[in-house]
Amino acid sequence: MFNFSIYSLMIVASYHFFIQTGGIVGNIQLTNLVPYLTALSSYFVINTLLISIFFLLAASESLTKVLEGMLNETISTYVSILLLSLALLILIDSQGNFGLFLFVCISFLLSQAFKQHFELYKDISNKANKDYLTGLNNHGYFKELFEKEISLSRDSGQPLSVALLDLDDFKKYNDLYGHIKGDQLLKEFGTILLIESGVKNYMVARYGGEEFSVLMPNTEENVAYQFLNDLRKKVNDTYFQGVDALPYGCLSFSAGVAQWQNDTYNITELLNKADEAMYFAKAQGKNLVQIYQSQLKSIDDSQSFEKQLEEAEQQLKIFLSKDVYTYRHSKRVFQYAVDFARKLELPDHERKLFTLGALVHDIGKLEIPRDVINKKGKLEPHEWEMVKKHVTWGKEIISTNKELEDLIPLVELHHERYDGKGYPYGLKGENIPKLARLLCIIDSFDAMTTERPYQKTKSFEEAIQELRDCSGNQFDAKYIEPFIKLIEERYFLKTNKELERKQLAQLTAEESPD
Repeated sequence: MFNFSIYSLMIVASYHFFIQTGGIVGNIQLTNLVPYLTALSSYFVINTLLISIFFLLAASESLTKVLEGMLNETISTYVSILLLSLALLILIDSQGNFGLFLFVCISFLLSQAFKQHFELYKDISNKANKDYLTGLNNHGYFKELFEKEISLSRDSGQPLSVALLDLDDFKKYNDLYGHIKGDQLLKEFGTILLIESGVKNYMVARYGGEEFSVLMPNTEENVAYQFLNDLRKKVNDTYFQGVDALPYGCLSFSAGVAQWQNDTYNITELLNKADEAMYFAKAQGKNLVQIYQSQLKSIDDSQSFEKQLEEAEQQLKIFLSKDVYTYRHSKRVFQYAVDFARKLELPDHERKLFTLGALVHDIGKLEIPRDVINKKGKLEPHEWEMVKKHVTWGKEIISTNKELEDLIPLVELHHERYDGKGYPYGLKGENIPKLARLLCIIDSFDAMTTERPYQKTKSFEEAIQELRDCSGNQFDAKYIEPFIKLIEERYFLKTNKELERKQLAQLTAEESPD
């Protein structure tokens, strides 16, 4: 009834516009195209407006947004109709029935061409969206689906859960039987995952390597946990060739589940929560499913922080043989970070990330040639461009260690400026992560107050003044004064007292009769 009403209104309105602009019913007047254009335009406008009102009522979206969507999706269709209708008029007017026959042939051939293009598009789209090995959705398409489901969940208030699964000891299986057998195992596991998830209308993807993801609309985390735990048991009980050599004697996986909350920032945050829960399950002995809880992070950090710190120290010591300056600089920045985190009373998790990031923030300089990194004097433009790449190289180095990937923003973004003039991306203001903004301050302060191959050293007083001068431009203003106060309390006064002690000792020595 709605469609019938719309078409009735469109046709009646088009007729009246046609007559009002000089159109004559029954005769084709190609010398006066205004009535035809006016009629089709009114048909298009009324159709778009009425359909938009329908979607407005159905979807509770703004009229402007609905109209924009309608115009973007339909205007090309209506222009095509206009051109084809005029072509039909010309052919019929000049050739009669033969013109009609020609038009039908052209239309049929065009429809076949469009059909072939559409099929080709579907084929390419499927290849682009599917993982070539398992046939599951790939990582990129999974994120597209995830964005759509989050929008639906946000609008409807329905729960949404996501899970990440990682096959346990898959590397060992690959080492024992080779990659061909490993690929076969991934296919077989993917098939089971697809079948079991299909029963629940869940969406699955190969997330990367031996990791898989499951998107579970309208599902709370407890229900998701039960589904994955049942799946885990089913996989344990299913025989796969060669899995008896694995530690559990069967194929197993560890999984983490996280549920969308209103205060969740984006899909990356939710995936990180699922990832943290999954790695906690692995840390507890594998072959487990774990629901994300905020305290998991602090528990996991408590268990691994000392280990991570030790690993970072080992990586840092490589600089001793190549660039002792960077080694000492990183150690000083680490100490500043420890004190500054305490001064700001950062949460435990942020404190650990900040101090670890400070220790390895310049790790990318390992890729810079020795003659450039130790050059005396000013760098050439091409050398400076090479030095700037150390943040990207550092990101790549850190990315190889899954346990340190939370440090990537500090390693990659500590040279971004608050005014957007930094590198590598030119991020500005609050778009730069907080810990990276803090690291920029202490890294710059140490760089100013420590001897460098291509920059004059500043005194503490000069460096403090520089921080104040650049507050709000290079640095986030709200953290400058707390850092300056820290320096004055813990370092500057200590430096002055040490200087006074040395001067007193020198005077005493000069006054001595010896």
